Amino acid sequence: MTSSAPPAVRLTGIGKRFGAVVANDGVDLVLRRGTVHAVMGENGAGKSTLMSMLFGLLTPDAGTIEIDGSPVRFDGPLDAIAAGLGMVHQHFRLFDSMSVADNVVYGAEPRGRGLLGRTVIDRRAADARVRELSARYGLETDPSAIVGTLSAGARQRVEILKALHRDARILILDEPTAVLTPSEVDSLFAVIRRAADSGSTVVLVTHKIHEVLSVSDEVTVLRDGRVTGRFATAEATSAALVHAMTGREIDEVRNPGTGTPGDVVLEVSGATVGDARHGIVVDDVSLTVRAGEIVGIAGVSGNGQHELVAAVLGTVPLASGSVRLLGEEVSDWHVRDRRARGLAVIPEDRRGEGSAVTLSVAENLTLGHHRTPPIGAAHGPRRGWMSIRAERARARDLIADYDVRTSGELQPIGALSGGNAQKVVIARELSHGAPLLIAEQPTQGVDVGAIESIHGRLLDYRAGGGAVLLVSHEISELLALADRILVMYSGAVVAEFPGSAATTTLIGAAMAGAAAAAPDAATEPAPPLDPVQLSIDREHESPLT
Repeated sequence: MTSSAPPAVRLTGIGKRFGAVVANDGVDLVLRRGTVHAVMGENGAGKSTLMSMLFGLLTPDAGTIEIDGSPVRFDGPLDAIAAGLGMVHQHFRLFDSMSVADNVVYGAEPRGRGLLGRTVIDRRAADARVRELSARYGLETDPSAIVGTLSAGARQRVEILKALHRDARILILDEPTAVLTPSEVDSLFAVIRRAADSGSTVVLVTHKIHEVLSVSDEVTVLRDGRVTGRFATAEATSAALVHAMTGREIDEVRNPGTGTPGDVVLEVSGATVGDARHGIVVDDVSLTVRAGEIVGIAGVSGNGQHELVAAVLGTVPLASGSVRLLGEEVSDWHVRDRRARGLAVIPEDRRGEGSAVTLSVAENLTLGHHRTPPIGAAHGPRRGWMSIRAERARARDLIADYDVRTSGELQPIGALSGGNAQKVVIARELSHGAPLLIAEQPTQGVDVGAIESIHGRLLDYRAGGGAVLLVSHEISELLALADRILVMYSGAVVAEFPGSAATTTLIGAAMAGAAAAAPDAATEPAPPLDPVQLSIDREHESPLT
């Protein structure tokens, strides 16, 4: 490659507007061949919109796109694919009932001759193509595996193989690590580096500083649809990237450790949950959460934390044990009745469980409030009626209070970025004023600014006398917020630490199944971790890395 060769991609003056919202405003971006270029910014900064225009999913209102020095206009993704682009979306677009090979070659199937000379899909050639690409890029995948049975990391490898099968020279990865384990993240980074070293151009769309500093060569930062920073990664610092993303310094948010917990709000005794496929998934777990207290649950994904939350919420039954809420036995109660008793929940799956993606922001903020004044009434002549005016006014207030980046309360929540959708869920649940909040992975897939905001909201809830059960894979998050930390391994609670005595080493050892040392054996408590450090180090907090 000579210095006079044009870049793989050049975007000049790209603009895109959705109604009154300016998603991109005069964006310039240059992607060089054989490099990893990170496009970063907070949720709603315009990253995904920009990439959607590059891939032909959206049409720019202004500006030009050049590929290899030649202007192009894409009328759809097929045009972009033909020009050598491939895109792996944040939410996978696969057929769960089909095999890996069928998904990879779908729409570009190798053909052969069948009976009576008919043209048919050559499945042997499809399998061979998957194996060849897997070996070349280190994407270990079984061509015959059914996609619906695969882990998130394996599904992502299938998405990448789809793009590579179509000879993509420019690969766009949109928030690729949002649902991956730390070990899967490391494997993905190795694939990204291998692809760039072989001459491909990789665009990494992310808000995670650690990812940018670990694998990229160059960085472009967006804020409110505009470019606010361009860096060679080798010369970038986390502080400079954060300032370019947010326009400010990020303050430390940490549990002050003050105050005396009040009465028991949640009491779980001997909870056991069975699963037809995996046997016992929650094994005789007992815990309490008091008013004005955050109790954290640590553990590697798949060790029973999610099932324990489901048992408390009432979406799965207990095989044995009990759940008491505000002193009352609720084990046989319906989910609706438990929530009415005083339970709010931020679920792990904000799209599948936490929101109705086709409904508006206002409607999502109303879920659970539709019988409550001023929107509705549970009794009297207005029972069964809702005030749309009150619903929308309340939504506008919450949107402003929680800084939800949206074009308005009528925008479908499915059109929001992940972090803004999470803010909607959190605004709805905290506005209940419920005495108990269950927060499961509340900052998963959100940016550094949103982490700061969410942590602050949880601590304010605690300070107001709320009881919080916080489930997180991130040790640093638990150290920053929890008054007490329980560790789950193989469905059981294997250790408990006061927040003041907990360390990454102690918690990590218990998460890996090692015998927990006594809290007073710790050398030094972990230092305070602010949201910037959480964003940088979160992949390093698991004992699996």
